[in-house]
Amino acid sequence: MSKIPITNIGAELLRAELQKLKTVERPSVITAIAEARAQGDTTENAEYEAARERQGFIEGRIIELESKLANAQIIDPKHLDDDGRVVFGSTVELIDTSGATETVSYQIVGEDEADIKVGKISYSSPIAKALIGKSEGDVVEVRTPGGVKEFEIADVRYV
Repeated sequence: MSKIPITNIGAELLRAELQKLKTVERPSVITAIAEARAQGDTTENAEYEAARERQGFIEGRIIELESKLANAQIIDPKHLDDDGRVVFGSTVELIDTSGATETVSYQIVGEDEADIKVGKISYSSPIAKALIGKSEGDVVEVRTPGGVKEFEIADVRYV
């Protein structure tokens, strides 16, 4: 399996979720299963079925997180210096060239840490693909569901 890029903050969030699943969620669901089993017949016990279903989800998520972390290529944006080029982990300030004076800022991150509400976009998103490799002052065209948009790269930071 190839390496999956992720920022150091994203990796820490995955590690924290994994730790919580192993130390809090897993023991909790095991207790719930034991309590439901103690009630007697498990064939028509909704609490038992729900706890078993939850256990399956938790175990699946643990495996998924362990796999992602094992295959992660952790990148710390603070240690990047790509001469002002947009790369994974960089934060880019864009100006919409359609006449709007509004600027937007995005950090290009891994798929698991993408959250447009806080300005984090996945490296596999159309806008990130259009930006990667470009430099400050470049104008990029991005195909969006609302049509093609043009942005000028106002600033590239590695924070």
